[in-house]
Amino acid sequence: MFEFLIFSVFPAAMVLAGFSDLFSMKISNRLTLGFGAAFIVVAIWCGFDVQTILIHLSAGLAMLFVGFTLFALGWIGGGDAKFFAATAIWLGWTPLLEYAVWASMMGGALTLALLFLRGMPLPAALHKETWALRLHDAKQGVPYGVAMSVAGLILYPGLPLVPLLLQ
Repeated sequence: MFEFLIFSVFPAAMVLAGFSDLFSMKISNRLTLGFGAAFIVVAIWCGFDVQTILIHLSAGLAMLFVGFTLFALGWIGGGDAKFFAATAIWLGWTPLLEYAVWASMMGGALTLALLFLRGMPLPAALHKETWALRLHDAKQGVPYGVAMSVAGLILYPGLPLVPLLLQ
């Protein structure tokens, strides 16, 4: 049972962050901090050495800097920046560029979809749904956490931890 919980931390965090951002345009600090901290527990359980753990943490720290730079430029939200850093801890340096490319492609597709849908009338059934009104509002941003979550789920099967979790 413990193995299943360990195996599901990454995908569960991706799904929770994606839905949270979709429905509230926020990714909670508790989720992000818990996700980042859970890596250390999982890495130790999987037998990662201290150097490998520190390398993963360095990826997260560097991406926190990148994320806050993008936040300062107004390109992403603060929750997105922190979630990007926590995800980078799990990924480490090797798949990080691939993750950024996937997240960018998913973000572009999401942006185009929202632009298209915002140009159409909102269905009457959604007129009382706060999240739908927010997503439909052209003055609102894009829930980029959704794109980052999809990108993370795409890459999850190839993460270095996955074979260790399946043993």
